Amino acid sequence: MKLNLKRPIVFFDLETTGTDIGKDRIVELSALKVMPNGEEVLKTRRINPTIPIPLESSLIHQIYDEDVVDCPTFKQVARDLEKFLEGCDLAGYNLLRFDIPLLAEEFLRCDVDFDIENRHIVDACRIFHQMEKRTLSAAYKFYCNKTLENAHSAEADTIASYHILMAQLDHYEQTPYETAEGTTEYPVQNDMGALHKFTFQKTADLSGRIVYNNSGQEVFNFGKYKNVPVEDVLKKEPSYYDWMMKSEFPLYTKKILTRIRLRNMQMS
Repeated sequence: MKLNLKRPIVFFDLETTGTDIGKDRIVELSALKVMPNGEEVLKTRRINPTIPIPLESSLIHQIYDEDVVDCPTFKQVARDLEKFLEGCDLAGYNLLRFDIPLLAEEFLRCDVDFDIENRHIVDACRIFHQMEKRTLSAAYKFYCNKTLENAHSAEADTIASYHILMAQLDHYEQTPYETAEGTTEYPVQNDMGALHKFTFQKTADLSGRIVYNNSGQEVFNFGKYKNVPVEDVLKKEPSYYDWMMKSEFPLYTKKILTRIRLRNMQMS
């Protein structure tokens, strides 16, 4: 099967120093660009995170400090990576909860305004969990009937997520899905717009600190103002903005918070 693409789509996976989106860094990135004509371009690069790699992380992905000491930093590769991703949709496995938010943080540290607006985001993990409820190695075995070798290698995981999505398109082509509203749909189609709609959970920021309520308003998703519109909080307690900007929230969350604040100021 060939993916039905209107523009290129990039499957990618990150290996990192840890799982804290605001603090941790990329140590390896693999990206597989699939063109509308079926051409595939695979790029894998190790990156010097500029901070020590904790042993518990190295034991998972087998990348140690000495392996990346002579590698370029993310800042040195950021512009080339931005160009590689330009005009492309994004895909991978569990990228919505981790890979995209952390990648956005790395870009913002380099003053590269990476954004996901106007891109389709396809998460094979979301398809898997909504249709079967399982993990990456299990998904690879289930859909491709293969054992995933070198799991937690960025390149192996990237290629596996591509193969999983291809297999999912075959497996669920005529499979009905019951929505929360009780209607029946056939969401797993060879169409990036339909897959984006099925797998992408839109939040105002990328880490889920600011989400949308049923009315489309940005609301906080944590703390004492959980479910309260951000606009209302900023009007009632302006110091909350300063507290968040000085605290260790992800840069992308701060970017969205500032955007809302500036919008409010312009409307006042």
